[in-house]
Amino acid sequence: MFRRLGSTAALASAVCLAACGGTAPTSTTGGADTPSPPEAGVTIIENARVFDGERDLGEVSLVIRDGLIERVADAGANDLPEGAERIDHRGRFIMPGLVNDHAHVGNTRGTEHGDRFYTQDQVSADLRQFQAYGVTTVVSLGMNGSAFGEIRNAVNADPMQGAQLFGAGGGVGTPDGAPPAANMGLQDDPVARPADAEAARAAVRAQAEAGVDMIKLWVDDLGGKAPQMQPEIYKAAIEEAHRHNLLVAAHIHDLAPAADLVASGVDILAHGIRDQAIGDDLVDDMRSAGTGYIATLQIDEANYIYAEQPGWLDTPFLRNALPASVLAQWSDAAWRENKLADPATQDHRDALATNLANLSTLREAGVRIGFGTDAGALPHRVPGFAEHRELELMVDGAGFTAEQALVTATSAAAQLLRFDDRGVLQPGRRADFIVLSANPLEDIRNTRSIEAVWQAGRRVAGPVAEYDAQARD
Repeated sequence: MFRRLGSTAALASAVCLAACGGTAPTSTTGGADTPSPPEAGVTIIENARVFDGERDLGEVSLVIRDGLIERVADAGANDLPEGAERIDHRGRFIMPGLVNDHAHVGNTRGTEHGDRFYTQDQVSADLRQFQAYGVTTVVSLGMNGSAFGEIRNAVNADPMQGAQLFGAGGGVGTPDGAPPAANMGLQDDPVARPADAEAARAAVRAQAEAGVDMIKLWVDDLGGKAPQMQPEIYKAAIEEAHRHNLLVAAHIHDLAPAADLVASGVDILAHGIRDQAIGDDLVDDMRSAGTGYIATLQIDEANYIYAEQPGWLDTPFLRNALPASVLAQWSDAAWRENKLADPATQDHRDALATNLANLSTLREAGVRIGFGTDAGALPHRVPGFAEHRELELMVDGAGFTAEQALVTATSAAAQLLRFDDRGVLQPGRRADFIVLSANPLEDIRNTRSIEAVWQAGRRVAGPVAEYDAQARD
């Protein structure tokens, strides 16, 4: 029924490999006095402990050819390709690159935000930051400018341009409503804002013809401050999108519209329900329909946590991800004091608590859960850092085991968007993976120990300790 995003991804991978046939780092293992020439396009990662996106494989060797996993071999196997580039990662841990089902690109620079930043240079800079932090696939869920298709194709043709990009184009919102154009800095608003069902169908057709990967809807009255998309409009948009084999993800905040969207056939709730507890009826409906759920836990926490935890700024993992102007703002005691005194801060804390509880309920019920953060939409939603914090919140606040969180952020996140070429390190899948110095199955915070990031069989980033966002302002 739905367009398989993996097919698009496979095409992009082929373009990438044609454009930049991957080179591997120098081997760290010894060889014969007169070694055979390296077999073109073949790399063997030996002796690493691998979590493949579904399970812990223990110590194995990965055979990579032309950007794909060709084979997962037992450690010490003696029938591996001769003359291949060999890299010994004994004592290291490998997992698939993170798949972010809900992020944004080209909308922030330093402490400012707006669509004036939607350029290929800025989008690529954002994608390189995601990539440096182990996020190898980014779905930019709306507010993308008219150049989205061109930029997507360009960056996906070269892994050195950053994480692979997919997205919803401008998306479909509401006249004078969400997303709030003025607050989001949308001077040349790319969001379609239909006033009736026929206009909604036309907007979806136009975006489908422009080549978007999916459709994004905003169904949110912003706490009663704005008009909300009416049911006849989003029902028409969902129906039209499905006619074009496109998945539909809906931005929501509250239970009532979320429940009606599920009944109307929406494929994904793109934020967690944060106003009240999810009831059994909605849980059953989501499970029966196969509706996906992306909690974006960090979206509310990011409004206050950096004021609440100033010591985090001393940790390189966060500090290195911040542009100089953001670091300066968050280091200011007066800014922190004002943020914590803002009455809205308690509202955000309450929303996070509700989000965590609802995510736990859905996890226990077996509802399909994806992975996203809304990183990149505003300056305090930090690309790269947000994803690792999201994992931590899932484990510490929503009852996930480390393994369940990793499955959600890799194979499950890929499956939610119908990607069939990534998210798992298995034969025929993309060689997109992270090399870690510590075991994330023992402590989810070990996903931060990034030594290297590989994309399409090519080392593209790392170690993360050497990344520096300070020059991005």
